[in-house]
Amino acid sequence: MNWLAAAADSVPPESTQQAIGYPTLFVLVLLGALVPVVPTGALVSSAAVVAFHQTAPFSMALVFVTASLAAFLGDLALYWLGRRGMGSRNGSRWLEAIRARAPEDRLEQAQTKLREHGVAVLVLSRLVPAGRLPVMLACLLAEWPLRRFARGDVPACLAWAVTYGLIGVAGGSLFSEPWEGVAAAVGLTLAISAVPGVWRRVRGR
Repeated sequence: MNWLAAAADSVPPESTQQAIGYPTLFVLVLLGALVPVVPTGALVSSAAVVAFHQTAPFSMALVFVTASLAAFLGDLALYWLGRRGMGSRNGSRWLEAIRARAPEDRLEQAQTKLREHGVAVLVLSRLVPAGRLPVMLACLLAEWPLRRFARGDVPACLAWAVTYGLIGVAGGSLFSEPWEGVAAAVGLTLAISAVPGVWRRVRGR
């Protein structure tokens, strides 16, 4: 059994963190794409901070790949479920969940921009807080096939992962301790996500 103890002692902490961290990031971002209550942007930024402070090669690249792939698969699954709901006589709870998070005014804007700019709107929808679901619903109402939606969602998810990853890199570069960078990145991403709600309240007043 001594060789097992020696092998365990020889495994660097970073290897253990990566073995747990990347699958966890994948699952949480995937769930966040399906059930948009998980702050996936903050998760990616936090993971980027941790990767920034690691010495293992390709840590940052793995964060980008993991986050973008999980976001893409989650979007694809949600869109497929939404299409099934559109074709069903009784709809579906997934379609109702999308509708509930797509206010009428945001949906009208998304439909207008989708008609004018097409696939490019998908990229922006991933970067604008609370912009993803109104555009996804607009695509569903426009009866976009799954393949067309997927082609536009690939660059959208890549741009999203890079943007929030860079926020994490910025936070990690400002502080020597990873937890300080994580706190800064989470605070910044939550502040960004709150901007649309604050803006709507100001306009309403």
